[in-house]
Amino acid sequence: MDIEYKGANCIVLTTKKTKVVIDPKISMHGLRDVSVKDAVELATEARFLTGTGGSIVSIEGPGEYEVADLSIKGIPAQRYLDGPDTGRQTTIYRIESQDVRIAVLGNIASELDESQLESIGVVDIVIIPIGGNGYTLSASNATKLLTNFDAKVVIPVHYYDSDINYEVPQDKLDEFTKDNKVEYISTDKFRIKSATSLPQVATIVTLIRK
Repeated sequence: MDIEYKGANCIVLTTKKTKVVIDPKISMHGLRDVSVKDAVELATEARFLTGTGGSIVSIEGPGEYEVADLSIKGIPAQRYLDGPDTGRQTTIYRIESQDVRIAVLGNIASELDESQLESIGVVDIVIIPIGGNGYTLSASNATKLLTNFDAKVVIPVHYYDSDINYEVPQDKLDEFTKDNKVEYISTDKFRIKSATSLPQVATIVTLIRK
C-alpha cells in the first residue's frame, strides 16, 4: 500500500487492486479536487464528496463495506466544531487491507467513548488532523487522543500550509511534532509492504503534499 497526502484531510491510499481517495473535495480550500475516477471515494462528511461520479463506489457515513481487497467500517462521531447537542455528523473510518489496519479520524471531537474505541479496535496507522483553532483537533488534543491507540505510525494532516485557504487559521506542523518525543520521518509517499514492514517503534510520518 502507498499513502499520499493532497492537503486538508485528503489522503490517497493505493493498494494492488484499488485506490481509496479520502475527503477529495479540497477546492473549498483553494486546491484542485482530487480525481475519484475508478477509485473508492470515501468522505468523513458529505460536503467532502466531489459529486463528479466515475468512482467505483462513493461512501459517506456509518456502516460496513467490502470493496475489492478492502474492508471499511464507518463509525459515527461528533464533529470538533459542533456542540454536544448537535449529534454525530461526521464519520471515523477503519480501513483494513490484508494485514494493515488504518484509522482515519477526520475533524472529530477531542474525546471518543468506549463504544467508538471498541469499533475502531486495534490499528497500525492513525491519520489525524492537528490544526486546531476550533475546526479540528489541536496538537495537544490530538496527542492526548492518540494515547487510546497503540499505533506504530501516526500521519498528521490538516495543518498550516501557505497554499491552502482554510476556514480558520491552522497551527503549524511543528506544534504537534515538538510535543511527541517519538521517531520522525518525512516523505512524499509512505510505502507499506506488509504490517511486518511497519516501524517497530512509534513513528510520526509527515507526508509532503503533492
